[in-house]
Amino acid sequence: MNTLKKLYDKSKIGFAVVWIVAYCVLMSVGDLLSTRIGIDKAVTLAIGIVLSATLLLFLKKNGLLSNYGLCAPKAPARSMLYYLPILIMLSANLWYGVTLNVGVPEAVLYILSMLCVGFLEEIIFRGLLFEAMRKDNVKTAILVSSVTFGIGHIINLINGSGADLLSNLLQVVYATAAGFMFVMMYYRSKSLLVCIAAHGAFNALSIFADEASVTPKMQTVSAILLTVITGSYALYLALSMRRKTE
Repeated sequence: MNTLKKLYDKSKIGFAVVWIVAYCVLMSVGDLLSTRIGIDKAVTLAIGIVLSATLLLFLKKNGLLSNYGLCAPKAPARSMLYYLPILIMLSANLWYGVTLNVGVPEAVLYILSMLCVGFLEEIIFRGLLFEAMRKDNVKTAILVSSVTFGIGHIINLINGSGADLLSNLLQVVYATAAGFMFVMMYYRSKSLLVCIAAHGAFNALSIFADEASVTPKMQTVSAILLTVITGSYALYLALSMRRKTE
């Protein structure tokens, strides 16, 4: 923890970058090792729990929980459209049918690992990275947080997840829009709790998607709809904040 604190005090941007690299590398290694031992997400979950606990303990020990959104939202639900666009987004994995693609033990491992992913990615990209940059330029911080989050999903091509090129490129597109949405939700409400819950739930629900019945055309349509929904919600939040400050 002392080493982390020294790095944090020296450079908050450097601290965020180290966490981004460590997260991407270690979780990818976890996926590869899980595949090799024949139990999907087994190692990934263990790594996710360790990373989540380490980051949470660091923030708590240094009194930084509220600084990075681990607190109740400061904006009323009405100003956030009661988070209705989030509910629509969460249903996306179930649009073409519901099934269980793996056994129950594997499903549990997958869901728990995705909850860790939701926590880590929101704290790292929306918390650490955004907060480290926002004092210099908020617009740049929003852009970097959104784009790096989207581009980061390219790693699914090499981490053993089985994603094909089309699926991965579409994921990068709507993940960038989702990153924009999540960062605006955080910027507007000063809280990451809803972002963490929605992100984790969205990923976890993919285990129930009937992927066998989804054609490339359906994938493309879904990606476009998700991009429009999340992007529009982000723009609404941005414009509502602008009107409030005028």
